[in-house]
Amino acid sequence: MRNTRQKQAIRDAFERAGRPLSTEEVHGDAARASRGLGMATVYRSIRSLLDDGWLSVVEVPGRSPLYEIAGKGHHHHFSCTACARVYELEGCASVSAELPRGFTASGHELTFYGVCAACSPKAR
Repeated sequence: MRNTRQKQAIRDAFERAGRPLSTEEVHGDAARASRGLGMATVYRSIRSLLDDGWLSVVEVPGRSPLYEIAGKGHHHHFSCTACARVYELEGCASVSAELPRGFTASGHELTFYGVCAACSPKAR
């Protein structure tokens, strides 16, 4: 897929956000810069950016897939229970778990839940 005005608006939306986005969030942001941008174009562009390795999928339990700029290395996420935004956490949280006898772990995923700074009672 060539680099169209719409696809660039979608890339710009991810760069501005600096956090994982849903397709609806991408559409809302990118449509301001690219009038007439439809959801079908958002889906096609995200699929193309995934295929190119520019985006990666973020799975948060109980949610539709989110997407973030790829190549950031291992990290975890924070999901705000008030506004439903998901934020990136730098690095790997220290988690200690004892595996059952004979088990070998090959990786892990971890999502923290709570209230983000913008939704915190102190922020209001």
